[in-house]
Amino acid sequence: MTITDLNTWYKQSKESSLFGRYIHLKNIAPLINNLPSNFITEVIGTSVLGENIYSITLGNGPKKILMWSQMHGNESTTTKAIFDLLNGFKSYFLEDILKNCTIKIIPMLNPDGAKAYTRLNANNVDLNRDAQDLSQPESKVLLDCYTAFKPHYCFNLHGQRTIFSAGNTNNVATLSFLSPAENKERDITLTRKKAMEVIAAINNTMQKQLSDQIGRYDDGFNANCVGDSFQMKQTPTILYETGHYKNDYDREEVRRFAYQALVAGLSYIANNDITGTNYKPYFEIPENQKLFFDVIIKEALVEGEVCNIAIQYQEKLIDKKLHFVPKVEKIFKNESFFAHKWIEANKLEIKTVKKEALYIGYENDFVLINNVKKSLKA
Repeated sequence: MTITDLNTWYKQSKESSLFGRYIHLKNIAPLINNLPSNFITEVIGTSVLGENIYSITLGNGPKKILMWSQMHGNESTTTKAIFDLLNGFKSYFLEDILKNCTIKIIPMLNPDGAKAYTRLNANNVDLNRDAQDLSQPESKVLLDCYTAFKPHYCFNLHGQRTIFSAGNTNNVATLSFLSPAENKERDITLTRKKAMEVIAAINNTMQKQLSDQIGRYDDGFNANCVGDSFQMKQTPTILYETGHYKNDYDREEVRRFAYQALVAGLSYIANNDITGTNYKPYFEIPENQKLFFDVIIKEALVEGEVCNIAIQYQEKLIDKKLHFVPKVEKIFKNESFFAHKWIEANKLEIKTVKKEALYIGYENDFVLINNVKKSLKA
């Protein structure tokens, strides 16, 4: 399996009906209903607001893999990648995976959050902090599915903000991975080693396209997180985090990388006896740091002082469309940060569009630099 193979397969498999960041149940339900008969689709439960939660089961191999996406409703990149993957499974080029594995996929665990474009469910609960309390119907659906299916591996599919760098570098973390801790001491157990081995294999494949743009997520233990909880049950669990790529706020390029990373992970499990022996390269992946902003205005004059202005886009659903609204997050002098977009102010005065002094919390698509309007949009 080469990078050329992965890119060719992706072009053949991309689900053209899905685009952008706002993906909800009405987008995917027709795709689920039109899957071939050998893709077993089920309604395995309902959300707080009564929306269906689906699972899709395919393959007939002995290795069982459970994956779920959009546990957080506003993290849709891996959902798009799942439907690209399902299209790929209709073709011959992934047949070794289906021969050796049985895969169960929950493409959208939090349909209410997806529709509202929020991290939380309709009860304002973070499902990834509900693994012990099981206070929400969606949490119970996932656990019931896990208990009935008895997977050998879990893929916990998420999206991360644009703020993350791959280590202390000017390299954005386009993909990140984690083998969650299963105790507060973060012991490197056999279960963790197996997940680490799979991640190391994925990283080895994806570095050929994303050189130094892959990070390792913080492994602070939290038993309320689903990944930690399943790891505690001795099921190797791999956290996928899809991040930012240059000029890709719709996450269409990242979608391609997510598809390829899913194929790489599944293929490694399908074709190898994973013992955890080859886990050490996992620690060569740099740990994520929060060093990026969407925009930094350099050397701006604010109330008589030269400083830098850091701006982060707020993702807001307005009239059923997603908007990226610039917001001033930080005004700083000596700290070092990176940006996806740089604006040189050249020590000129910067103000709001109302000609007020710029302030933290200011939200607008524009600022005034020396009384000239300047766009902050992506």
